[in-house]
Amino acid sequence: MPITDILERNCRLYGNETCLVEINPEMTETRRITWKEYELIQPSSPSYYRREITWNVFNEKANRFANMLLDRGIKKGDKVGILLMNCLEWLPIYFGILKTGALAVPFNFRYTADEIEYCANLAELDVLIFGPEFIGRIEEIADSIIKNRLLFYVGSNCPTFAEDYTSLTIDYPSTSPCIPIDDEDDAVIYFSSGTTGFPKAILHNHTSLMHAAKVEQNHHGQTHEDVFLCIPPLYHTGAKMHWFGSFLVGGKAVLLKGTKPEFIFDAVSKEHCTIVWLLVPWAQDILDSIDSGKLKLTDYQLSQWRLMHIGAQPVPPSLIARWKHIFPHHQYDTNYGLSESIGPGCVHLGVENIHKVGAIGVPGYGWEIKIVDETGKTVSQGQVGELCVKGPGVMTCYYRDEKATKEVLKDGWLFTGDMAEQDADGFIYLVDRKKDVIISGGENIYPVQIEDFLRAHPAIKDAAVIGLPDKRLGEITLAVIETKDNYICTEEDIQEFCKKLPRYKRPKKIIFADIPRNPTGKIEKPKLRKIYCGESLVASQIEADTLGIRA
Repeated sequence: MPITDILERNCRLYGNETCLVEINPEMTETRRITWKEYELIQPSSPSYYRREITWNVFNEKANRFANMLLDRGIKKGDKVGILLMNCLEWLPIYFGILKTGALAVPFNFRYTADEIEYCANLAELDVLIFGPEFIGRIEEIADSIIKNRLLFYVGSNCPTFAEDYTSLTIDYPSTSPCIPIDDEDDAVIYFSSGTTGFPKAILHNHTSLMHAAKVEQNHHGQTHEDVFLCIPPLYHTGAKMHWFGSFLVGGKAVLLKGTKPEFIFDAVSKEHCTIVWLLVPWAQDILDSIDSGKLKLTDYQLSQWRLMHIGAQPVPPSLIARWKHIFPHHQYDTNYGLSESIGPGCVHLGVENIHKVGAIGVPGYGWEIKIVDETGKTVSQGQVGELCVKGPGVMTCYYRDEKATKEVLKDGWLFTGDMAEQDADGFIYLVDRKKDVIISGGENIYPVQIEDFLRAHPAIKDAAVIGLPDKRLGEITLAVIETKDNYICTEEDIQEFCKKLPRYKRPKKIIFADIPRNPTGKIEKPKLRKIYCGESLVASQIEADTLGIRA
């Protein structure tokens, strides 16, 4: 069945129950937005902002948006982009798009104006709906992006080049549009990037979405009574597909805007959250705050919290050892996945396998895996090869990119580009990435983009960017810079130059040195990693071995 049927079912079973809560601890009350269907709870803190909706309101909002889109000419197979920060409107908008038979196309909120325009053209968008944080970026490209497209705005003070979402949808019917949808119909496009940094449009059908929900619920055993705390951005498959496990059983979810340890603990305590998905930096910050005494466990109601799981980047075994020391009753899991495999869960550790921390785990529910050599032949156990996955959640294709699709989809198998090995117990360990993507704090950073930017500096002859191991973020960016002869350039000069880049793309460390290239002209990044990452990697391995955990 299409995943929209689950929303209709939840309304029948749990219509008047709260399904979504939005919390922004740093928003002042004067910035509250009040809609008649939202129940606003007055908290004890004057700066604590909270609003919620029921399953009935969720469905009504999705239906109103769907009916408005249909009335404006959107039809099955059209594409509707979503460029919003996490908010109560996000998921009803997403499901409203799906109910029309159109495709939902979430955009990374970090995209620059040029990247937004590129992705809109790549996905052949018919509609873009955006929030107040993006007015400036959309205004930069409004003349080109408006052509043959509808622009809808979510928030107050609608800009003149867009139409107001709230006033447009309020008078449309709250009943289902009843558009027939089949499991194999196209449902969503997510964006990814390879080592070149150019986004690819990843096409999934409704089968993929339903499988993601079933995988998550099977792995973590969500019940209707569980409360899921969602902190990562909803444009990302990881956040949404983890929420799908709660959605499948009609469970409540809390959207927290903010990652400070005290915000997370306050939300867990006040909303009685039982399941929390964290990124490594947030978990590290929590542990450091507890160790320093800044965060006191006795100040919060945490006994109901049963599961902490982490994804999006490699997890230091030492972190989990510390976590289990403080929270011995917590179940723990980690998940591996790609947007091409509808996010997390094609491989997962499993809550019962804490003794295997360091592995990414075993094949997920309904998934198959194999590890192959360069010829595509399955390697022997213990040998390193490329990890391949197969299951109902594999993408249909890279939209409008047949060549790239053929490179990674072969006989139903998705070739992930990640190098892995399998131990005697069947657990999979990542060894290295074929791609040079840096994962910092759960975000992908593409070295080529930064290298090209740096080479535009008049004093720079060559540049190479690699990831350095980092305790908190997983990796940080190191820029190795080779200057032109007779040019003087300092670290401060480079840092000032890089202020033109988005903050998360700016190199965290800068080293001036010659850059090795092989005979074909390619940068020898393995050699750079050996030079600059070796000591960090050795230190990490010693720490893990001391704890008796495989890194």
